[in-house]
Amino acid sequence: MTHIPLLALDLGTVTGFALSPDYGSVVSGTWNNKNSRFEGGGMRYLRFRGHLDEIYAASPFSIVVFEEVRRHRGTDAAHVYGGMLATLTAWCEGHDPNIPYEGVPVQAIKKYVTGRGNADKGAVIAAVVALGYKPADDNEADAIALLLLKRSEVA
Repeated sequence: MTHIPLLALDLGTVTGFALSPDYGSVVSGTWNNKNSRFEGGGMRYLRFRGHLDEIYAASPFSIVVFEEVRRHRGTDAAHVYGGMLATLTAWCEGHDPNIPYEGVPVQAIKKYVTGRGNADKGAVIAAVVALGYKPADDNEADAIALLLLKRSEVA
């Protein structure tokens, strides 16, 4: 069975990540990209880029998948998501070699892990825990679920 090193992201101020550096293993967690009150608005994106650099240096990945959100609860959330997505796509395309990236709709991730495309955060967390993972929050659970979905597609 072929293994493709894969990074899955749930983009946001708190970004969930799940990395599959080798067949069978999953490293996951969250990155807090929140600005302090003394930082400019762009610092969250520089911090996020730094996280991408750091994780790639530790364990190079060949593809990035991210949760593709089409509806946001508010304007600020939409702006943060757009900035994170722009930072991610620019990082991937500016990398040498370029790293392909793909968005996966939220409903597809939820349906894969829970059986329901409209499952709530608690159901996603419970499904990921039932599979043997210990996510700290819904951001990490979403990233793990996305990683498992994409791994199942390439297996």
